[in-house]
Amino acid sequence: MFKRVLLALLLAFPAAAQPVFLAEREVRLLCGFAPGGTCDLLSRMLAEYLTPIMGNRVVVENRTGASGMLAAEVVARAAPDGHTVFLMPMALASVLPVTPGVRMPFDSERDLTPIANVANVYNMLVVGPNSPHRSVQDIVAAARARPGGITYASTGNGTSQHLAAEMLARAAGVEFLHVPFRGGAPAIVEMQAGRVDMMLGNMPEFLGQIRQGGLRALAYGAARASPLMPDVPMISEVVPGFAVNSWFGIAGPGNIPPAVRDGWLAALHSVGRNPEFQRRMAENAMEIIMDDPTRFRATIAQDRAKWAEVIRAANIRAE
Repeated sequence: MFKRVLLALLLAFPAAAQPVFLAEREVRLLCGFAPGGTCDLLSRMLAEYLTPIMGNRVVVENRTGASGMLAAEVVARAAPDGHTVFLMPMALASVLPVTPGVRMPFDSERDLTPIANVANVYNMLVVGPNSPHRSVQDIVAAARARPGGITYASTGNGTSQHLAAEMLARAAGVEFLHVPFRGGAPAIVEMQAGRVDMMLGNMPEFLGQIRQGGLRALAYGAARASPLMPDVPMISEVVPGFAVNSWFGIAGPGNIPPAVRDGWLAALHSVGRNPEFQRRMAENAMEIIMDDPTRFRATIAQDRAKWAEVIRAANIRAE
């Protein structure tokens, strides 16, 4: 088994001189949000395709709460042997560390090791099926008529959904009311019931409901439209320059040995080259990235600077 897996990884990943990590026991992949959301979906897809490569089962463990920090803390405190990793959302790496009032129970620079940025997710503005709002213009007009009267859902304070909506509010010169939840699935339920007006979030967790009529897609908050729904307009057509990037990457505990880090990177690159994985990612409105640790760290730093400016301008603080 060792020789077979080693050969497969070396063929899939060009860095043939680097050692390869193989799991000696079950691998835990921590997801900081509830089942049914984008983080959970991507975690389970990765676990499925990583299991035969790792040589042991990769199990997804949902630890919800504190905008993903509870799951990240488990990984930060874990042994740096590669058997416990975290699907790290953009907000945890690039938003929470620069949000005033956030008390992270670990040092995100010292206690977590970025391994690979795995996927980019299309951002989309959605409303409930019976919402009176049919366009971005409708949302903006209603917010101007009733400052603070238009509510928006997020998966927690300081998450990408929170920041995206606040960025939209400032760019459009209006005020929205934030309603945080513990994951995308419960937020969608409240929108369907008409108790929350809208959500700017990850397209994968909206797709099923949009197709079944449970949600309506108003516009993309992303820099470009998804091939799955090319006719949906862009928010930037109404609010020029508006664009939100949302990504998920794999991170491990701090001080992971280079051999373990590089073995994980090799395994992830192997998954990224799998045609079936590529097909399923496209069907779920996710783009494969699979950056190396250096580029991943650069992305974290760039987004941290970008969102720090938004946070300062909007005077956002942790609750």
